Amino acid sequence: MQKTQQFIQDNKEKFLNELLDLLKIPSVSADPAYAGDVQKTAAFVAESLTSAGADKVQIFETKGHPIVYGEKMIDPNLPTVLVYGHYDVQPPDPVDLWDSPPFEPVIKKTDIHPEGAIFARGACDDKGQMFMHVKAFEAMHASGELACNVKFMIEGEEEVGSDNLGTFCEEQKEMLACDVVLISDTSIIANDTPSISVGLRGLSYLEIEVTGPNKDLHSGVYGGAVGNPINILSKMIASLTDENNHITIPGFYDQVVDLTVEERAAMNKAPFSLEEYKKALDIEDVHGETGYTTLERASTRPTLDVNGIWGGYTGEGAKTVLPSKAYAKISMRLVPNQTSDEITELFSKHFKSIAPASVKVEVKPHHGGEPVVIPTDTPEYKAAASAMVETFGKEPIPQRGGGSIPIVALFEHVLGVKTVMMGFGLDSDDIHSPNEHYGLFNYYKGIETIPYFYKHYADMKK
Repeated sequence: MQKTQQFIQDNKEKFLNELLDLLKIPSVSADPAYAGDVQKTAAFVAESLTSAGADKVQIFETKGHPIVYGEKMIDPNLPTVLVYGHYDVQPPDPVDLWDSPPFEPVIKKTDIHPEGAIFARGACDDKGQMFMHVKAFEAMHASGELACNVKFMIEGEEEVGSDNLGTFCEEQKEMLACDVVLISDTSIIANDTPSISVGLRGLSYLEIEVTGPNKDLHSGVYGGAVGNPINILSKMIASLTDENNHITIPGFYDQVVDLTVEERAAMNKAPFSLEEYKKALDIEDVHGETGYTTLERASTRPTLDVNGIWGGYTGEGAKTVLPSKAYAKISMRLVPNQTSDEITELFSKHFKSIAPASVKVEVKPHHGGEPVVIPTDTPEYKAAASAMVETFGKEPIPQRGGGSIPIVALFEHVLGVKTVMMGFGLDSDDIHSPNEHYGLFNYYKGIETIPYFYKHYADMKK
């Protein structure tokens, strides 16, 4: 890997400038106003793969946003790695909370990133991490040290549920055939403490509409006599958890298997400072399910959170209105053995059952995904661990993550292969939030580490 690593060192500035150009394109998949920019980003990714040395680069149109594919098949006897990533990003809102424009990337030094971090929407999730793989491939290809066949599948709908990815994988199953899927859309514990994600929570995401009277009413004339959808929705949501922050939906925990005492002890050995955690978030105390640590609450326990709630008059000044409707978006993170379809059904049935007769309730499922646990005794995990030892100088810690990447379960179901989640971001990188950023250290460390994964994986598969 000496030639590859030298190529990376010689091209650091080029790799950075190309990422900055990618980050300037506002590829917000959730907002139709950005559809042209999403298409433009797909074209950018395709051109990047071609320039890096990939063959058969193609943009596949879907019912939603495009999927970019490319490959380099050097020897049918070598293992094949399928790299998955996404080029779409979350909406930048609220824009006024950004210190700099979200699609005008800037590099600033921080306490955690003294060498500098790129501030822009998508810097970490997932443009920066996805682009590491393109640049690592470019380095391996240019240096003649590509140890495995490689395929790329970079999609544009991850942030809106990957609705068309399952169909694409089914239809293109032969083209996507591989030995392992490699993803960088997760994090490490710290820049001096590498880790590999070995579990993800699933997701059930819903939108609720509560309707009272057939129009907005004067709150003086009708207040106290007609049900207020906002008041009622708030009470209904409040009833979904008890005084111990335990979710009250009947049957919600039926499939949950608690970790053993030994598993909980191992998890809580990971470096973690509760005081630093609270300080970073500017909170006086943490909040969560009684009987579990912060690390457990954020990774191995199911959750229910309101992601948005609105209704009535929210403009400047006062308007004494009793609203006709109220809305909320709710996400539930799921743990192994729970399924998104079952939890969505349980929620819908329960929420409608607790509604008073003064309102009508509609529950609209959006998207979901299944939880996964990744074994640590496989060649792919061992290859990832060995790669991190090469560049970090220490063994990575296996860690369960709190987020959801629904396509991991999809890949195992459709393609019949395991996934390695070798991310390089930090939990403090503010993904999905204002001032999202990605450390230069992390970007370059990913590019340097990925080639070693190919090398060790090829060796282990001989």
